[in-house]
Amino acid sequence: MIIDGKHAVLGRLSSTAAKELLKGNDVVILNAEKVIVTGDPNDIKEKYLKQRRRGSPQHGPFFPKKPELILRRTIRGMMPYKKARGKNALKKLKIHIDFPNEFEKEEIISLTKEIKSDFITLGELSKALGWRPR
Repeated sequence: MIIDGKHAVLGRLSSTAAKELLKGNDVVILNAEKVIVTGDPNDIKEKYLKQRRRGSPQHGPFFPKKPELILRRTIRGMMPYKKARGKNALKKLKIHIDFPNEFEKEEIISLTKEIKSDFITLGELSKALGWRPR
């Protein structure tokens, strides 16, 4: 299953991907940088910055800065990742920041939804957390 993350809501995308992974299907998510988180952008930034400040740099918990890793951790949170079933399912997940050419001829599922509230993309959120794209 190949999912286009452009303008897809983070929670809905994550739950769909988690369900498919637990069924045993391979999931590829494209355009992870363009996935959106709905709500007030300042509140969302503050929430993620608070998570990053929690604990210690040496002992964790460790929260990611990169958009694809934020998405992966969100999906992981919806699965039994400490059990064998969840670990094996997470191995079947691939996430790309952009849209690689190898997927141009594939059938791509779009989970876009019209959003009437404020939102922030994972790319913008990651930059607020200190991520520097290369």
